Amino acid sequence: MRELNSSTLPLQGSHLIEASAGTGKTYTLAALYLRLLLGLGRDAPLEVGQILVVTFTDAATAELRERIRKRIQEARIAFIQGATEDPFITQILAQHHDHDRAILDLEYAASEMDQAAIFTIHGFCQRVLKQHAFESGADFNAQLLSDDTAVVRQALLDFWRNTLYLAPVSLAQEILSLYPTPDKLFS
Repeated sequence: MRELNSSTLPLQGSHLIEASAGTGKTYTLAALYLRLLLGLGRDAPLEVGQILVVTFTDAATAELRERIRKRIQEARIAFIQGATEDPFITQILAQHHDHDRAILDLEYAASEMDQAAIFTIHGFCQRVLKQHAFESGADFNAQLLSDDTAVVRQALLDFWRNTLYLAPVSLAQEILSLYPTPDKLFS
């Protein structure tokens, strides 16, 4: 295992990044996003619509979206001024040789941030299902549930009615001795 350097991490291939709470994951993701926008460590820059970021919570998604937006503005100002006190942005200023192009790329990225693909896992899955509903055979109005308790409970009640009420008396008594109510079976 080695320490992560967001300025030099290769942007091709797969990388597993493990980090505890408060270790700078959002900072690092925003830095990597900037590098992708500027084409640093790649053959060419990417546009906002070509970068996918998936997080675990709605709060993390919102924070990351705002942090990336802020870092784009900070980098843009640094490229305009030719200097900054931010150590990471100082490194990207040195790595990117066409500052005028960087300013244009960052201005365009800032204008496209409302279209940024920054999602929770559930949000991303729902987007893919909606975009590819025809190909996947999924319902065009399919919704992902983060809590399936109500659906499972309804299925259990349907099972309870269809199985227990129609079962022979001996089987019904055996089931009721183990699970006297649907809630006991549900748990």
